[in-house]
Amino acid sequence: MPTALITGITGQDGSYLAELLLGKEYRVVGVVRRTSHDSYERIQHLVGRVEILPADLLDQHSLQSVVREVQPDEVYNLAAQSFVPTSWSQPVLTGEFTALGVTRLLDAVRLVRPDARFYQASSSEMFGKVRETPQRETTPFHPRSPYGVAKVYGHYITVNYRESYGMFAVSGLMFNHESPRRGLEFVTRKISDAVARIKLGLTTQLPLGNLEAKRDWGFAGDYVDAMWRMLQHAEPEDFVVGTGVHHSVRNFCEIAFGHVGLDWRKHVVHDARFDRPAEVDTLLADPSKACAKLGWSPTVGFEELVRMMVDADLARLQGR
Repeated sequence: MPTALITGITGQDGSYLAELLLGKEYRVVGVVRRTSHDSYERIQHLVGRVEILPADLLDQHSLQSVVREVQPDEVYNLAAQSFVPTSWSQPVLTGEFTALGVTRLLDAVRLVRPDARFYQASSSEMFGKVRETPQRETTPFHPRSPYGVAKVYGHYITVNYRESYGMFAVSGLMFNHESPRRGLEFVTRKISDAVARIKLGLTTQLPLGNLEAKRDWGFAGDYVDAMWRMLQHAEPEDFVVGTGVHHSVRNFCEIAFGHVGLDWRKHVVHDARFDRPAEVDTLLADPSKACAKLGWSPTVGFEELVRMMVDADLARLQGR
């Protein structure tokens, strides 16, 4: 039975990855920060099947202790300060978690379990002000937020440890991936939640920022499969993961509201508070390398994803 260690197991991706690995008969150990309250909603159904240990990406000693205790075969680093708008108000903390935290975990693995395979969650936000469309593994980075900058550091330190120490360390350059488990602060979930509330008469308006921003949106459950495949690959390589199709925030609203028979134009209002200081206009993946080398492809289309999220929020708000 292989053992996987997951940081960020209580997040969207961590919960789907834990499910995937349990289905493949892994021993799954999740790392969580010790707090005065737990936030296990996304993995509540997995309690008793996964092990939970406390550690912190800000604390090197705790990471080494966990790696020594668990002796993992695979390490998935999904933990980060991952909300882009927060990275402007908390840029130093974002750097500590999302950049230096990667180094601390990599070094813990290098010192304690150097044969373990390591996955780093990189982001399409690293491309930022894109130099070419679509974006592939060789596209230059030009991040447009403290979050994007921190992710570039995390990406390159992973490459550096691979090249310096011969570690099996890879990065997945993940484009936007969503699900009903997405946090309510993210625009996709903000939309699906508002659509459900408006349909149920609980509110009337949805304030949003830039409606013309375009993203390559896929289903998180598909993307964790790509993560696993990267660590089963014969050689450590980095891969872009996305659908190869992009849509605007406006398109997302049209489909979400239309799914429940509403006209989005009657409810969506622009709110300048949600405009980014430096906008990322268009992100579009070229996932051809992942498709060819990993045999990976997305299974859930954009419209199906939007409808899934709206239906899940309707069910949640109706207590079903």
